[in-house]
Amino acid sequence: MSVEVIQEKLASYKCNNILEQENALKEITQEIALMSLSRSGFFSLASFQGGTCLRILYNLERFSEDLDFALDRTDTNFDWTKYIANMREEFEAYGFTLEIKQPARSDKAVKTAELKTNSVGGILIINDTRTNNPKLRIKLEVDTVPPLGATTELKYLDFPLPYSIKTHDMQSLFAGKCHALLCRNYVKGRDWYDFVWYISRQIQPNFILLNNSIMQAGPWAGQNIKVTKELFLTELEKKISNIDWDAAKQDIARFLRPQQLPAIQLWNTEFFLSRVEKFAEYLLTV
Repeated sequence: MSVEVIQEKLASYKCNNILEQENALKEITQEIALMSLSRSGFFSLASFQGGTCLRILYNLERFSEDLDFALDRTDTNFDWTKYIANMREEFEAYGFTLEIKQPARSDKAVKTAELKTNSVGGILIINDTRTNNPKLRIKLEVDTVPPLGATTELKYLDFPLPYSIKTHDMQSLFAGKCHALLCRNYVKGRDWYDFVWYISRQIQPNFILLNNSIMQAGPWAGQNIKVTKELFLTELEKKISNIDWDAAKQDIARFLRPQQLPAIQLWNTEFFLSRVEKFAEYLLTV
């Protein structure tokens, strides 16, 4: 019965090619992992965040590949061991085998542009034992020294079975994204796709969390700079003016379905400066 649930869920995606099927399977396994973490008590001490959080809990249109979390309070001794053991059992019930690769600290595969140097995680390698599908790889990461100021809420999901998740709310999620937009030292098109998504919904970032994040990690770390709304908009415009938008489009394209691709053809400096202008219209009125 568990295997049939997975097949029915995969069929609901109506995939048209191998890449879409891989993205769909990855999302299915992400939800199994989240259910397992919920059942093992993980969300009593941590919250869900990042692009996959937006996708699964807030209906972001693009696919995502990572499972990112933040502890509610600092704990540099956090250990994934018991949660991974429970996860293996859950995956086996649904016809998957699970292993985890835990690279050394110097392995950039589990570091996020040096924005999370205090994170702990690894790569989940998931094999569908029923088919010849390639192994799925999902990065699993938790920030063990989280910046203060995040606001959380409880969400409920029902696949593959009902469970609850503690997550950063939309304002706190946007603050995390704003930190990445300003501080990431390479082009990540997914950041800018998400930025447009937030703007279209007129979400205000949590500036307490954003300021604490900027103080903790990135080019302004430790400089005691207060990021006002005006300063943030100015720095965002500077960043946009120096982005290689062709590279950004290439990064995001594989996470979109064909009908979504025309939207990113608009991407250039002028387009994103217009989004900042739209952002300012509601950001500065509060």
